[in-house]
Amino acid sequence: MHKYLFLILSFTLCYNIGFSFDLEGVIQYKGKPVPFSSLEVKDLKLATVSDNDGKFYLKFEKKGTYELLISSIGYKKKKLVVDISDNTSFLVIELKPISYDIEQVVVTGTMKESFVTASPVKVEVLTMKYLEKSPSTNLMDAIENVNGIQQQVNCGVCGTNDIHINGMEGPYTLILIDGMPIMSSLSTVYGLNGIPTSLIKQVEVVKGASSTLYGSEALAGVINVITKDARDVSFLELDIFGTSHLEKNVDFSIVPKLEKSNILFSGNIFSMNNFVDDNNDQFSDVPMSDRYSLFNRWSFNRKNEKLLSFSAKYYNENRKGGVQNYSHDIRGSSLIYGESIFTNRLELMAKYDLPFVNNLNLSMSYNYHHQDSYYGQTNYNASQQVYFSNLVWNKKVSLIHDLLIGYSHRYQTYADSTLALTDEKRFIPGLFIQDDIKLNKRWNFLLGSRVDHHKEHGYIFSPRLNLKYNPSFYTTFRFNSGTGFRIVNLFTEDHAFFGSREVLIAEELNPEKSINFSLNINHFFSFYNSTATLDLDIFHTYFSNKIIPDYDQDPSLIVYENLTGNSISKGISLSLKQNFDFPLNYNLGITFLDVYSVDDDNVKTKQEFAPSFSSVFLLGYKFSNGVSLDWTTRLTGPMSLPTYPFPFERAEQSPTFSLHNVQLKKQVKDNFNIYLGLKNVFNYTQDSPLIDWQNPFGDNFDTNYAYGPLQGRRFFLGLTISLQ
Repeated sequence: MHKYLFLILSFTLCYNIGFSFDLEGVIQYKGKPVPFSSLEVKDLKLATVSDNDGKFYLKFEKKGTYELLISSIGYKKKKLVVDISDNTSFLVIELKPISYDIEQVVVTGTMKESFVTASPVKVEVLTMKYLEKSPSTNLMDAIENVNGIQQQVNCGVCGTNDIHINGMEGPYTLILIDGMPIMSSLSTVYGLNGIPTSLIKQVEVVKGASSTLYGSEALAGVINVITKDARDVSFLELDIFGTSHLEKNVDFSIVPKLEKSNILFSGNIFSMNNFVDDNNDQFSDVPMSDRYSLFNRWSFNRKNEKLLSFSAKYYNENRKGGVQNYSHDIRGSSLIYGESIFTNRLELMAKYDLPFVNNLNLSMSYNYHHQDSYYGQTNYNASQQVYFSNLVWNKKVSLIHDLLIGYSHRYQTYADSTLALTDEKRFIPGLFIQDDIKLNKRWNFLLGSRVDHHKEHGYIFSPRLNLKYNPSFYTTFRFNSGTGFRIVNLFTEDHAFFGSREVLIAEELNPEKSINFSLNINHFFSFYNSTATLDLDIFHTYFSNKIIPDYDQDPSLIVYENLTGNSISKGISLSLKQNFDFPLNYNLGITFLDVYSVDDDNVKTKQEFAPSFSSVFLLGYKFSNGVSLDWTTRLTGPMSLPTYPFPFERAEQSPTFSLHNVQLKKQVKDNFNIYLGLKNVFNYTQDSPLIDWQNPFGDNFDTNYAYGPLQGRRFFLGLTISLQ
């Protein structure tokens, strides 16, 4: 008996020793492998790491049911219960990103779709969730919370503003809508306020010269606004909010349900007619306005699944600023000073994938912009039309080379009521080519060049080089270099033209040119119960032929001529994003800048309104009761300011200041949210941005001393409704 028992035990022991149970599989996200993921079997000293293709292997000594823990930087941790019963099992594990940024598809850097992490060009993405952290009515307000980007107010009466990237003036930033340059020249003065946030799916930001793909005006960088389509919106969406300054805003979207096409109709209505004068200069601190924007997009479900879409947007605004009794009815008055601007704008866009050739698509746009304005007694009545088309062919010609070839042309007409420039027509054709070279999983080169022809300036050549290197899955190096050029539109870009000074163009103005170099280092890492992203950017841009207005030669003149020296914009930028396992996240960024010009005598002049440093901080937390808290902060360092003669002197350097916003949002139901909060929590505003405001029709009156917030603390309250 003992003999048989011994044999049974020996057999069992040999079985357990001689046999094992294997678990194999792959870890992926949307069908793509997630390499170097950690796998751990709970309660066993058993763990492994997936290889470069996301594959893993585990050996179990016993059958049974086990709990498997999977983790990877940038992805949510996952728990799985696996039943080990067969000799070999195969498992496909799908992970979800912990940060929405990881799965963002971008097009701006290379003019073709690419994941953020895979793009050889550094692209920053502002998602809808990001834009909702502080209520804003338009793109200009929303862009404030981006590291290295600054909204600059150019007129303390009418509120004209533009976007500065890395300290460079607004005209050097190219604004695209769905990849098409339909915001430029005249429209950049007031048209940017006509891009409501409700229209935006995401905003893509590329810093640095990008003329190779997008032509003129892309010297400082590109901001591409990707608009929503019907798939991004519920049947009915409403977002309504108001402020204690009596600002009222309504956003709406409607998506009819159709089988063969997708239709989106959306709009924005904004009104602010409350006179606010907290700085006691007798002028309104912020302009009053009534504006609305309407947008309609049609996309068709073609049998061959190729793209066909049409969209149209109309924008109308009546804006005024000045003393309290000023109204549109007395525009141009010599007794009461005010500025009145009527804006009408129409945009048409179409995208079409041609049926007879794969990967050949045509994009077209048309925009009409009309501005009827009075600045005191000075009338400026201007209209502009821009016709643009882009034909692009994209072909992967081998395992290594991905080729993109395109032709674009831009025809622009401009006419105004000034004596200096009454009629202008420009036709600018261009050819560009780009080769995306993937040598292996670590090295990626992007080579490109573009040739544009200008009637006045001949052929202009713009090359680019982008290099991406991945020493590991968690770390990416990107080196970018490129050139930019720009044809200047003086009277649509410099508000000082509408003052009392006369304009003198001292010479035939040549195109401004730039060359940019930048290095980006991106690193993912784990820190306690969180994942984080660290970004470091070092950049240097050299300008030649820069056109700088000279106010010092003669107090009655503004003299324009090409700078015979050079201009430099250089700096360093650092950002840190961290997402915790519990519902806390933050985004911290800081940028240090040195922007200046050097003339023939080697005299260095700091550029006005370029802060020596700036920082942004966003903090988000979601409570268990469905309430979320968002705190946004912007810190702005000192900047050089315009100089004025006695007795109108002002400080020639601004103080360091910060602007804080806080928002609480409560999800009442799945389709209903309410939110409230404070803008400019600590009520910081600068002194009056006006020089000699007591004598607005005099020679010394100037509206250009705006460096900080002009609107004080205000409460806001709003709600969102979404119906499927």
